[in-house]
Amino acid sequence: MMRRVLAIAIAIQTSSVSAVMCCPFCSAPSLTLSEQVAQSDAVVLVKWARGTKPTEESAGSTDYEVVDVTRTSGETISRETPIVLPRYRAGKDGDLFLLMGTLGRSLEWGSPIEVTDSGYQYIRESPSPRADPTERLTYYVRFLEHPDQLVSNDAYAEFANAPYKDITPLADSMPREKLRKWIVDPDTPVTRLGLYGLLLGLCGQEADAALMKSKILERSDDFRLGIDGVISGFLLLTGAEGLGVIDDSKLKNATWIDDQGNEKTVPFSETYAAMQALRFMWTYGEGRIEKERLRQSMRLLLDRPELADLVIADLARWKDWSVIDRLMKLYGAEEYDIPSIKRAIVRYLYYCSRDMPKDAEQAPEHTVLAKVRLVALEEQDPKTVKEAKRYLIP
Repeated sequence: MMRRVLAIAIAIQTSSVSAVMCCPFCSAPSLTLSEQVAQSDAVVLVKWARGTKPTEESAGSTDYEVVDVTRTSGETISRETPIVLPRYRAGKDGDLFLLMGTLGRSLEWGSPIEVTDSGYQYIRESPSPRADPTERLTYYVRFLEHPDQLVSNDAYAEFANAPYKDITPLADSMPREKLRKWIVDPDTPVTRLGLYGLLLGLCGQEADAALMKSKILERSDDFRLGIDGVISGFLLLTGAEGLGVIDDSKLKNATWIDDQGNEKTVPFSETYAAMQALRFMWTYGEGRIEKERLRQSMRLLLDRPELADLVIADLARWKDWSVIDRLMKLYGAEEYDIPSIKRAIVRYLYYCSRDMPKDAEQAPEHTVLAKVRLVALEEQDPKTVKEAKRYLIP
């Protein structure tokens, strides 16, 4: 049951990312700093001057002195402009903050963002969101893993929000040696591992493939966030040869022996990460691995009942009609007697039965066979077939 919950949770997260065509293995805030700046009518750097602590009658207040003005619209702001916010913020003299304001009847300031001198310069020099994507990402790639956490988080977010097609042109300017270090460094935030694995796959060399393989084959019972991006980068570098490694280590019901001599099965999360990598290569791989070879690997996962409904849906999208009879044998079998799997099989047969090439004089063999099998299921299990057809995409 827990495996199904995990699969659904990851699937929802992935679908939300894919829907906006962003980095497939990243999680990012809705707005980066440059986007927040672009949407603001005023942006200023201020320093904390004094504060009045809250009481039962008041929320207190905080006085700031303007240090620098990045943007102003509608109201004149200078270093002499006093800014008093009607809420108390603890601080000490000289602490720096970024304030962004929206102009309504008057200028309304948002919550202060604590910054350093270098952080403010990073924000001030950031390219506009409307600038050329290559120009923007070339700027931000320099700040990945910057010592200022505000800066490094935002630079990561710019990549996480970027479409994959905008990332690939940067292959020659990516910090390859740094990416190698970050992927194996235990101090690297795990949320960034997927992106770094993908970037190394775009710019890497043969030695990098060996390093990524070692990372992928690490034995762990824990959920490894981002390993799907590392597997995808590895496949970008190694193609079908590397996919053979993934087949044997993640997709088959492989086992391994731990330090205590106990036999263990490859964790479900690792298998699901490999499945995500197959999807990535299908969508973005640009022929690095042939489609039929990817289908072959996806079919291996039909042996995993906890993933079967997702696998069957992928095979239908990929128009792999080679498993019609196999799916009929799985329908209602002991470990596959689950409503979601049955509905997935019905939908697979439905889409297969409608797969008619343009200008075809007669229906292909797989189309005819799917229609026959679908009629058989309607007679055998009319309720499930009716439920499965309810949400079909015509």
